[in-house]
Amino acid sequence: MWKEYYHAAGMYDFDYTLKRLNMDPLVRVDIKERWVDIPVRLPNNKCVVRVKAEGTTEKPTFSVMSDHDEDQDIIFEHIRNLFQWDKDLEEVYEFFEETDLAMVFFSYPGTPIVRDFHLYDSLMKVIIHQQLNMKFAYTLTTRFVSKFGKQVDGSWFYPTPEEVAELEYEQLQDLQFSRRKAEYIIDTSKMIVDGEIDLHKISKMQNEEIMKDLGKIRGVGPWTVQNWLLFALGRDDLLPGADVGIQNALKNVWKMEEKPKREMIEKAGAAWAPFRSYAAMTLWRSID
Repeated sequence: MWKEYYHAAGMYDFDYTLKRLNMDPLVRVDIKERWVDIPVRLPNNKCVVRVKAEGTTEKPTFSVMSDHDEDQDIIFEHIRNLFQWDKDLEEVYEFFEETDLAMVFFSYPGTPIVRDFHLYDSLMKVIIHQQLNMKFAYTLTTRFVSKFGKQVDGSWFYPTPEEVAELEYEQLQDLQFSRRKAEYIIDTSKMIVDGEIDLHKISKMQNEEIMKDLGKIRGVGPWTVQNWLLFALGRDDLLPGADVGIQNALKNVWKMEEKPKREMIEKAGAAWAPFRSYAAMTLWRSID
């Protein structure tokens, strides 16, 4: 067992992060004890890493521990990047003090962007979640992972692209996937296995290039790519104006009778650059 400590760059509400992660039945969280177990894929192995809050939102400190005694530097770097502890959220807070979202950020300070645990898993999740309410989306994702993935030390690992590429569409339909969504999941996995899609390479591109490249995949539209950019890559400056949650939150903030349209949100959101992703996260949090 090894254990290391890390101090975040500024304020960081890890307790909210745990509540958000706890929405996913596949993630092992203890809100009272303030820890989450992270499944980590290594080149030749799998391990589970526990991340625990040791400090407060104002003075955030975290412990990172695992029974896997090898690859400690790789594991720690992976965890640090997932939680984006180096991002100074106080800088973000001060920026929004001068905007029309000042009160939202005052009410919900230190809201971080926490990345999904793996690039492929995140893409599968956002494809599954397309056009579904949150409860059923998590139900389908849980069925998919518990049926075809693996559990290690109490934590779930998604199936690999190779494993999913071997499935028949009917196997997903048996879990209540639509035929079309079953095709999106399996066909995208086949493209990854065949080398037509390299998610690691794509992750290094600019947002516009990623929108273009992933947008070529059948079943992957702008909403899916935006969510992958935000939750898989943790990009700072994305605002999914078509998202119903964002629309409902801004309806409250702007005291409107009806939800604002995407075009209105995107126009107003220009004033929130280069931190529009933090606007999105904090707006979602305001209606959780």
